Amino acid sequence: MLFKSENLEIKSFPISEYSEILKKMEDFTCEKINNKNNNQINNIWLLEHYPVYTQGKNGKPEHILRKNNIPVIQTSRGGQVTYHGPGQLMVYFLLDLKKHKLGPKDLVHTIENIVIKLLDKYNIKSNSRVDAPGIYVNNKKICSIGLRIKQGQTYHGIALNVNMDLAPFNDINPCGYDKLKMCQISDFINNINIDNINIEQVKQDLLPLLKEKF
Repeated sequence: MLFKSENLEIKSFPISEYSEILKKMEDFTCEKINNKNNNQINNIWLLEHYPVYTQGKNGKPEHILRKNNIPVIQTSRGGQVTYHGPGQLMVYFLLDLKKHKLGPKDLVHTIENIVIKLLDKYNIKSNSRVDAPGIYVNNKKICSIGLRIKQGQTYHGIALNVNMDLAPFNDINPCGYDKLKMCQISDFINNINIDNINIEQVKQDLLPLLKEKF
C-alpha cells in the first residue's frame, strides 16, 4: 500500500501476469457495481507486467504485423494493440466517475495532464494530441491510454514507458498507428541529471500527483 485515505487507496503490486490483473480489475469493478453499499473505495494500482500484447475490444488483427513468442490477449479496454513488459509502469484507475464528477473526456484529460506534469519533473517536454490519446515527446509516444467505463466505473489505465526493451513494438502498429515510434523516460536520461531511472523512482514521483487529483 502506497497511500490510503477515506476515499482512495493507491496500491503497488509486484510484476504480474496481465491476465491475473485483468481478472482482479473486472472482479473489483463488478463488485462495486453489484454491491452499491459496499465499503470499496476508489483504487489506483501501480505495477509492471511480464511481456504481453493486449488487443482492445475492437482491435483489428492486421495491426499485429508479425508473430513472435509474446502472447496476445484480448482485453476489454478501448483502443488497438499495444505491448506491455518489464520496465513499463502500468497505472490502473478503478474509479467511480460520479464521485469525481468527471465525464470520460475529462478523465482522459486529467490523466494526460498528470503524466505531462510527471515528465516535467524530469525536464521532458511532452504533449497530448487531439487525434490520438496518449502522451508524446517529439512525435514519439511515451505513454498509452486505454480505459473501459462500465456503469460509471472505470478500469484499465495507462502504460508509461520508463526503462524497457522497446523492440517488441516493432512487430505491431502501436495503438493502431502505422509507423508510430515509441520512446521512454530513459531515452532522456541526460535531462534528468541522474545515473539511471527505475520504476520505483517513478512511482514515488507520481504518487503526489495522483493524490492531488483523486
